[in-house]
Amino acid sequence: MRSVTYSMNVSLDGYIAGPGGDFAWSEPDDEVFRFWIDEIRGVDVHVLGRRLYETMLYWETVDPDDPTLDEATREWTALWNPLPKVVFSRTLSSVQGKNVRLVSGDLVEEIERLRAEPGDGEIAIGGATLAAQASAAGLIDEYRSIVHPVLVGGGNPFFPRHEQRVDLELVETRTFRSKFVYLRHRVVRGAAT
Repeated sequence: MRSVTYSMNVSLDGYIAGPGGDFAWSEPDDEVFRFWIDEIRGVDVHVLGRRLYETMLYWETVDPDDPTLDEATREWTALWNPLPKVVFSRTLSSVQGKNVRLVSGDLVEEIERLRAEPGDGEIAIGGATLAAQASAAGLIDEYRSIVHPVLVGGGNPFFPRHEQRVDLELVETRTFRSKFVYLRHRVVRGAAT
């Protein structure tokens, strides 16, 4: 069965976006961008909330063969554009892009359906609101974060704020030259909650 992962950039105080939705502080440098390119290679389908979909919509318009793009941008675009994407929204009536599907139904049912499909790659969840729903339902298998050396003081939290304990096992760390830190935690199933 395919695993469900939640990966985002996060401030040291635990937010994916600061007050007012600001996330300019999370723009990756070349090394971190290369890391995200390598990570997306292991994804079979990306499940996004409306806000992250709207942020990522830019990539649907980029031509991976554009000679003015640098190599990393061409590579990311070539991987992102054909990747199947499922957008959860109650306010959108349509979505744009290749391989993008709009869903307004039940997240748990959709994740279970995606898990039942053939494939070895991951089901990646993007967006804090959607991840909070998936976490509350016990659907997330791994939490992956790149911690940025900034305190934003509030905003959208990376980790869901629900009254449920989730035991995690640290399975990987990496410190980038730019002083960003990658943390990969696996959910420990069967632990006391």
